[in-house]
Amino acid sequence: MQQKDIVQKPLNVLISILFLIACWHLLSVVLNTPALAPPLEAFKSFFQLITGDLLPHIKISFYRVGVSLVISTLLGVPLGLYLGKNSRADEFSAPLIYLTYPIPKVVFLPVFLILLGIGNLSKIVLITLTIFYLILVTTRDAARNLQREYVQSVKSLRANEWELYRHVYFPACLPAILTSLRLGLGIAMSVLFLVETYATQEGIGYFIMSSWSSLAYDQMFAGIIAMGLMGFLLYLLLDACERVLCSWVHL
Repeated sequence: MQQKDIVQKPLNVLISILFLIACWHLLSVVLNTPALAPPLEAFKSFFQLITGDLLPHIKISFYRVGVSLVISTLLGVPLGLYLGKNSRADEFSAPLIYLTYPIPKVVFLPVFLILLGIGNLSKIVLITLTIFYLILVTTRDAARNLQREYVQSVKSLRANEWELYRHVYFPACLPAILTSLRLGLGIAMSVLFLVETYATQEGIGYFIMSSWSSLAYDQMFAGIIAMGLMGFLLYLLLDACERVLCSWVHL
């Protein structure tokens, strides 16, 4: 990273945060309703709760979304690479994917709660299933559209199937995979909030809804801030992974 970027990027983040807070404050003044707590009250509650009641909810939510991202990546990437490389397998599986992909996976929440219980397992499975399709389709398309010249050049060096996956398909598809993870993260946070509002007393989603039902709007926004920061940190982690694993993209 260049020295200019080391200064400029944190500055851009700070300016964006200040702009967001200014818009939030202006909106709270204009609407003048207790349902929209001013940012000062929300951040005051956030810093009071972060080491107390809110911290356990953050930990369990982070665990649920983190495990879901890892499992969906471990399942979706190899399968997507295989389908993108093998046209016959792709032709056979495409109808199955296109029939099941558009179905909102959250409709299966009652089924998962009955089959897998109300603990972490049902929530992780639902989030994983939602992100899995996004990673699968993106990886498959990236592998299928890979220029044949790259494959042929490595084949001419007598590379076997495993070496093709390792040295051609996976590196070439990695930027698309990380992009799908960024897109999937936003969806994962939405599904996380939804699943934590049903049959549970743990997680940021539960904390937000519990605060809302007790009319503690400052605490409700403290939970929203926590969820936003959690997603922001995960995005930074994905950006860092891209810089390390896809250094050629930033040349």
